[in-house]
Amino acid sequence: MTQKLISKRKTDDSGLTEKEFLLRYNSDKYPKPSLTADICIIADEGILLIRRKNHPYLDYWAFPGGFANRNEDLRNTAIRELKEETDIDTDEMELLGVYSKPGRDPRGWTVSAAYMKDLRGKQLEAKAKDDARDCGWFLPIEDDGKIILKGKDFDLEISDLAFDHEDILKDLLKRMKKDGIQF
Repeated sequence: MTQKLISKRKTDDSGLTEKEFLLRYNSDKYPKPSLTADICIIADEGILLIRRKNHPYLDYWAFPGGFANRNEDLRNTAIRELKEETDIDTDEMELLGVYSKPGRDPRGWTVSAAYMKDLRGKQLEAKAKDDARDCGWFLPIEDDGKIILKGKDFDLEISDLAFDHEDILKDLLKRMKKDGIQF
């Protein structure tokens, strides 16, 4: 005999219906983080990064991304932010990970969902727009146990990325290796 997990009760132990409970509920009872999405685009040219136009991390390189709008699904935030910052359109992305380390953003408590999309084999023209001063493609190269991002005109060390994007990049590279994605 199986037991049903869904209760047929209409009131809780205080005698409240769900509607009554929600009317009395204090939504400020628990603090809430800001939600953001970061986007990892993989293409024949490498991994896409933007150079930030604004504080914090002014002129640092980072993955494209930004804040979710109220009632916006984070996948839609990622799709919107990618278009706004790089002029690249895509309709599907895969969740890479969620990043919530305290202090990851100096503006306050921020939780980010990082998405990835493999666009190798497609013709892409990234253009810096909105919050991006510049954008570029970087090939991750391991050199003496250190990861260097080789760009067209200069190289970056991953520790030079904004926010906690070093962590996101490391997870992306692990995922690429697991999935057999190579440049």
